[in-house]
Amino acid sequence: MNDSRPIDFSARHESFEVWFQSPLGRALLASQRCVLDRELGSLTGARQLQVGLSHRLPLATGTDFVQRIITTPSWSPNMPDGVAVCDSDELPFPTDSIDLAILHHAADFSQDPHQVLREAARVLRGEGVMALVGFNPLGLWGARKLLSRHHQGPWGGRFLMRSRMEDWLRLLGFTVESSATYFCRLPIQKRQGSTTTREPSGKANIVPVGAYYCILARKRVPAPIQRGVNWRKTKVITLPGAVGASRGCTNRVPRRFDTSNHSSEI
Repeated sequence: MNDSRPIDFSARHESFEVWFQSPLGRALLASQRCVLDRELGSLTGARQLQVGLSHRLPLATGTDFVQRIITTPSWSPNMPDGVAVCDSDELPFPTDSIDLAILHHAADFSQDPHQVLREAARVLRGEGVMALVGFNPLGLWGARKLLSRHHQGPWGGRFLMRSRMEDWLRLLGFTVESSATYFCRLPIQKRQGSTTTREPSGKANIVPVGAYYCILARKRVPAPIQRGVNWRKTKVITLPGAVGASRGCTNRVPRRFDTSNHSSEI
């Protein structure tokens, strides 16, 4: 029988955060930081928001924003300034108040991933940018997820199709500017004592089978419809004898066009 009980994502959040301390987790995070630093480094604005699993995993730290905010699903002691404790599908920020929103596996570890995107779209201002990072169900990491018997680390999250996320973004009024997968590495940990390391690669995979995808989308706001011009009576020029003309202008003819002086010439 299938277990229909809701998934306890709070416990899976903690497991995923601990997994980032493993060699494979550190390598994945380094790749994600490399990609986001390259893609978002030229952006500027007032507020940058990172919606994710932990305030201990900051991303895009090199951007030029006045304020950086990170959300975390659970409170912990000694949290620094700029950290908000909230669920990713219910953000405590005003509408149209964020210039850049980074969703770091937020949809992967949520009961309602579509609501996560809707909330991020709500707080993002017009022409703002959203960076969506999620696990790719295609390739070796997706196969590892299907074969996994436990739900520790990344294997406890959802692996949502990249095309599905792009469709949701378009329905929310976004234009997808770039979309690719990254980190084409086997989903296995290094053996104990191994010292070989690799430089983090931010290159997109030619074949879309990387461990994670990164989608950059811009929130488009339709141009406002121009309201009808509020014509004032003092600004309306009425024609002599026209229907609806004011009484003072009905039969008024300028003197230089007075035809009485020329009647004898006709």
